[in-house]
Amino acid sequence: MPSIRLLSPRLANQIAAGEVVERPASVVKELVENALDAGSDRVDIEVEQGGVKLIRVRDDGSGIAESDLPLALSRHATSKIVSLDDLESVASLGFRGEALASISSVSRLTLTSRTQEQEAASRVEVEGRDMDARISPAAHPVGTTVEVRDLFFNTPARRKFLRAEKTEFNHVEECVRRQALSRFDAGFTLRHNQKVVQNLRPAESMLDRERRIGSLCGQKFIDNAVVIDAEATGLRLWGWVALPTFSRSQADLQYFFVNGRVIRDRLVAHAVRQAYRDVLYNNRHPAFVLYLEVDPATVDVNVHPTKHEVRFRDGRLVHDFIFRTLHKALADVRPDDHFRGAMAQSFGRETAAQEGAQSAETVPAQHQPWNGQPAVPSYGGQAPAAGFGGQAAPQQNWQASDQMAFYQSLGGGGVSTPQEPASFGGTAAMPLDQSASTGSNEEPPLGYAIAQLHGIYVLAQGSAGMIVVDMHAAHERITYERMKRALAEQDLKSQPLLVPLSLAVSQKEAALAETHGEELQQLGLQIERIGPETLAIRQVPALLRGADTEQLVRDVLSDLIEHGQSDRVEAVTHELLGTMACHGSVRANRQLTIPEMNSLLRDMEATERSGQCNHGRPTWTIVTLAELDKLFLRGR
Repeated sequence: MPSIRLLSPRLANQIAAGEVVERPASVVKELVENALDAGSDRVDIEVEQGGVKLIRVRDDGSGIAESDLPLALSRHATSKIVSLDDLESVASLGFRGEALASISSVSRLTLTSRTQEQEAASRVEVEGRDMDARISPAAHPVGTTVEVRDLFFNTPARRKFLRAEKTEFNHVEECVRRQALSRFDAGFTLRHNQKVVQNLRPAESMLDRERRIGSLCGQKFIDNAVVIDAEATGLRLWGWVALPTFSRSQADLQYFFVNGRVIRDRLVAHAVRQAYRDVLYNNRHPAFVLYLEVDPATVDVNVHPTKHEVRFRDGRLVHDFIFRTLHKALADVRPDDHFRGAMAQSFGRETAAQEGAQSAETVPAQHQPWNGQPAVPSYGGQAPAAGFGGQAAPQQNWQASDQMAFYQSLGGGGVSTPQEPASFGGTAAMPLDQSASTGSNEEPPLGYAIAQLHGIYVLAQGSAGMIVVDMHAAHERITYERMKRALAEQDLKSQPLLVPLSLAVSQKEAALAETHGEELQQLGLQIERIGPETLAIRQVPALLRGADTEQLVRDVLSDLIEHGQSDRVEAVTHELLGTMACHGSVRANRQLTIPEMNSLLRDMEATERSGQCNHGRPTWTIVTLAELDKLFLRGR
């Protein structure tokens, strides 16, 4: 066996560079984090050939003193922590003291800096070959500029693993996007091959922050996002979460920051998935930009060299806080929250802005009826009192008793007698509700029902245009939420098994089931340990007596091992309730009266998560007046 010897400083730095410097984007991340830690208000990033030829990062921070320049490029040298106490409550982005040393070992690095106290700047140059620092005077304003040239020039094996220029620059751009989202108080400029790609000014106000997010994540995200801000038990969660209708096929629009540091954490991902569980369509992913603020002493950032992973002291508390905050935010979404995104998707932002300005006043001239009669404005809470032929329609007032009769008739499974269809000759018309008769001066978000299409869709009229509601999907969500509420108001009942089910598990799972016996009992599961690796299931939730009990218990134990808690029973119970709601909801070809349709619309406006059915499908959409005009070439 060869004798043991110390590694040379150069080889040790190159080994460390393998963890810290994976590609040009890794260099950009470390240098931008250093700039932000220095208190910079402006960070300029310039790259050439995807960052392989040149990476230049300039900031206007506090700078580095001339005497500290050689030490700045040494391993384990940093100004951000001094003692173990500092490490246990890190407030800066960087703290390891390895980044500059690792970068300089695989590139040609030049660092130029000047502090406020110095009259002139100084420059230090290092090449990966000999690692000898050369210091010389230079001209530079207060701040620091770091140039990294010919990345991996002395490690060709690493360089050949780099991708195409465009791919590497995409990673650099994503890195800058994350840093720009983490620090709204700083401005960022990104140039690639002398072309400006991003130019972001500091964003102090909420409007400026939304503009920055719109430029980095897309304007559609902001149009379909809900702002949240919640505090509890020393935690604060704020940011933007997209509506379930704005889901993605990939998890490529998910940004989560802990004390300004972007992270990827399984605990956080699980809490978010749990909050979106019954509102997302098949295998879709939510979009969000969220910021968690915690006491630095309660989170360990010294987990991985890239600092993308953290460990919370009380992970269960953080998980519950994130889940409950997002769950409540999604539950509070109502149809009027969907309108901004729905209108923007319908016919574009510019047209939406014009339409919004017009609808705030009156009906445009191009919306006059064909017979020349003046149109009755439906704004300000007044529904039109005219039928298809322009004749006045009788007023009807739907009350709570109409809603009760409607749902009682649905429960019986019968089909009500369809009303007489409206005549196109003008002698008969479908009656429309008038909010004036109810004493309201505001138009409901989903407008007023006017007709039913093919026994499937409810057509409603609002000031913005025509609203189309999927009758079955909407009623399915309403029924599902009522069943969940009724179940929550009473304890989950258990049913003893006639013959206890024996289950072979590992010793760890058996000990876990024994330790969490009370928690499992609250879930309706009575599990007894009868051997070192054997469990006996004696009771299961009454609602789930037909489910796969063995698989359910295994999933619950798996969740307890990974997350310290399990919502598996609740998930399966809600899945069963969703199936019952689906089969118990109004079916196609059920003819509804106008009061019944309006009852459905009003219940949608008052029901949580009514924008989607239990399976994640949208329950309604809007066709704007501008879009209808475009279809019929009006106003041209």
